[in-house]
Amino acid sequence: MGDFYQTGIVTTLHNLTQRPTGALESELLAFSKQKRLGLILPCLYSELETEAMPNIVRELSHVPYLSQLVIGLDCANQEEYRKALVVFSQLPHETKVLWNDGPRLRAVDQKLRDAKLSPDQMGKGRNVWFCMGYALGSNQADAFAIHDCDIVTYDRALLARLLYPVAHPQFNYEFCKGYYARVANGKMNGRVTRLLVTPLLQTLKQIFGSLEYLDYLDSFRYPLAGEMSLNRDVIKDLRIPSDWGLEIGILSEMTRNYSKKRLCQVDIADRYDHKHQELSLDDANTGLSRMSIDISKAIFRKLATTGIVFNQETFRTIKAMYYRVALDFVDHYKNDAAINGLDLDLHREEKAVELFALNLMKAGNHFLENPTERPFIPSWNRVNSALPGLMDELLKSVDADMREFN
Repeated sequence: MGDFYQTGIVTTLHNLTQRPTGALESELLAFSKQKRLGLILPCLYSELETEAMPNIVRELSHVPYLSQLVIGLDCANQEEYRKALVVFSQLPHETKVLWNDGPRLRAVDQKLRDAKLSPDQMGKGRNVWFCMGYALGSNQADAFAIHDCDIVTYDRALLARLLYPVAHPQFNYEFCKGYYARVANGKMNGRVTRLLVTPLLQTLKQIFGSLEYLDYLDSFRYPLAGEMSLNRDVIKDLRIPSDWGLEIGILSEMTRNYSKKRLCQVDIADRYDHKHQELSLDDANTGLSRMSIDISKAIFRKLATTGIVFNQETFRTIKAMYYRVALDFVDHYKNDAAINGLDLDLHREEKAVELFALNLMKAGNHFLENPTERPFIPSWNRVNSALPGLMDELLKSVDADMREFN
């Protein structure tokens, strides 16, 4: 049972009554007559072999209101792409699978590279960006949800609640962020949000004062959630990071482009569990270590665009203050876990804080040493301006792949 607290910055839509999924879907089916609804799924081939994906496909097969599914498939060879097409053929909707590693889409990507418009690294951001391009070009839906493919506790109610705010004809939201409690199997999860993002935002407020951007980010209950929905027109101008800063980057872009009255967050699940990343204490290029660096860089970059000046001394101060604030948060979570009968490993929590503190310095150094770095993938409006025929080529390439290997 959720509370009804509003931050006053972005609207929060709660789950107060456990409304039946069928009732939500009935309304969404009616809404979809006026506003076509779609779903974008960024997917690794390895996720097709987990316990999560069969359940997601099974749940989605009962969703009545979707006009289109656009699935981006990463890390798949030809045989694996064929297998993926078989898996997704169970869906009754108009479904397109982008074989991102196939020769046709690699050729499209090469044209983008030649024009210096391609995403500069592999990953979820690049996958989502290509899916958005296909969705725009095909023009089969007017609003889209995006969610991950590793959600072990997936229920189609999650999708219904996620799409409802942008689908409702009397609402005026352009973008909606999903949130949920990261509690599963008797444990409190969500370490990067709990132990990095929240204490870092509190630290930055203490150092720089109450900035509008920091207050805005801090108003989201789960800013790193991969679940969101947005209108088609939003995608045209959206510039997103290609690294682990994707979710923070999108939130930053939304407040740059739209009034906060057009943004909201919605409670989409009582239970949520997915694939857990390793902390990666000894490798800053993988796991939560890499994630913490990319997220910190995304926040620093955005603050710099608001006029905040950073130097080595600033980052040393941020690191020292963050460490103290984060340890206080560990105490808060320890007590919260205890009253709820949850397991919380104090040593594991403090190891994460120590790593994140070190990575704040790495993120700061990277920011200072790479002033010309291009953090965002260009918007599709820019791509269409520079390469007018590329979106059509993307559509034809995806369709050709599906015809050849289906």
